[in-house]
Amino acid sequence: MNLYQNHQALNAVTPDTVLVWLRRDLRLTDQAALYHALREHRQVLPLFIFDTEILNKLDDPADSRVTFIYQTLIRLKQELEEKGSSLLVLHGNPVEIFKKLKPAAVYTNHDYEPYAIRRDKEVRTVLQAANVPFRTFKDQVLFEKNEVLKDDGQPYTVYTPYSKKWKALCRAFYLKAYPTEKYFHHLQQTPPLPFPAIEEIGFRTSHIPLPERKIPLKVIENYHLTRDYPGTAGTTRLSVHLRFGTVSIRQLAGIAFKKNEKWLNELIWRDFYQMILWHFPHVVSRAFKPEYDRIKWRNHAGEFEAWCQGRTGYPLVDAGMRELNATGYMHNRVRMVTASFLTKNLLIDWRWGEAYFAKKLLDFDLASNNGGWQWAAGSGCDAAPYFRVFNPGLQMEKFDPQRTYIKKWVPEYETPQYPKPIVDYNFARQRALKVYSEALGRTLE
Repeated sequence: MNLYQNHQALNAVTPDTVLVWLRRDLRLTDQAALYHALREHRQVLPLFIFDTEILNKLDDPADSRVTFIYQTLIRLKQELEEKGSSLLVLHGNPVEIFKKLKPAAVYTNHDYEPYAIRRDKEVRTVLQAANVPFRTFKDQVLFEKNEVLKDDGQPYTVYTPYSKKWKALCRAFYLKAYPTEKYFHHLQQTPPLPFPAIEEIGFRTSHIPLPERKIPLKVIENYHLTRDYPGTAGTTRLSVHLRFGTVSIRQLAGIAFKKNEKWLNELIWRDFYQMILWHFPHVVSRAFKPEYDRIKWRNHAGEFEAWCQGRTGYPLVDAGMRELNATGYMHNRVRMVTASFLTKNLLIDWRWGEAYFAKKLLDFDLASNNGGWQWAAGSGCDAAPYFRVFNPGLQMEKFDPQRTYIKKWVPEYETPQYPKPIVDYNFARQRALKVYSEALGRTLE
């Protein structure tokens, strides 16, 4: 944004303005912070900040997540302008931005990632110094922090008992939508505010197809039958919408309770991993189980590059990696296979794979990505045991028997152009068991 536009945008914030700072909650309906602000005040203006502390770490100028956010904000701005209001969009360091703003109050929703916690603490300090209230709410999960605990008051570290307690606690109250629509007349009336071009924030539009914001009820109903088969359209593709809050977790959980418990379990995994990240933030850089940090990874750069490019000679692994590189998405069954292959068959540090997924996934979520990778590596809470090594060939036979998925992403499959396997599976499995058992002080039977 140029200086004039920035000045014009900042001038929209008067001493009566209550800002609702949007982050992982990019919608106007059933949105906790927006509801509370609208119900309690009469000059509410939604705000989005293109956070340079986050954006500066992205090395792809056509990052599909930035395009997704940008297009979502355009839609939100149009919705708000139809109501006589607008969307305030700023670009910079949030702490520095809030030093310049003097609103009546700031409302936002919780974020559980370590950077977000630090950022919000600094913002709170800045606003308190200016006597500006900073109020935050739960929105992106059904249960957070200490809401689902063991009987002794300790956090769960195993999914199944956590999910049972979660379901026992989840009464209709937790699924109720926040009726923001009742209070839309409390939005601040303002002329349309400046909106930066995507190039002005240092990016360009990605051409990766973005999943529609539609809830496919038929897919949800059949999810337990179709979810493991990457060659069929058997998953909802809603993960990016959950990640950025363009759909409400309460709405989806309500549907899941009625339609399919297996799909509900997937939503509970999201809450579980966010809870783990909150209680055990060391998982961001270290193994949840400390003894797994003793593993002597091979970290072969050439083999890692072959894995990244989808040229390992293992068709299901290669199809998954090529799908990821082309679309920013990978089927969940294939995510498990590719992660197991990297960490166990190639003995490459799970952090390498986690970082690659973090760069490529449109639905990247720190808690779930970290949880999934540590699960595959055996180092996480409730992880696959160290001696469980996925066999990519058997996984292909079981879940892509017609090779529908393989042929889509690996067209040279079964031709001389397709690379030979970079490692023998049986050899690699025995090597992994030996290295893991030595690190963990276990005896192989």
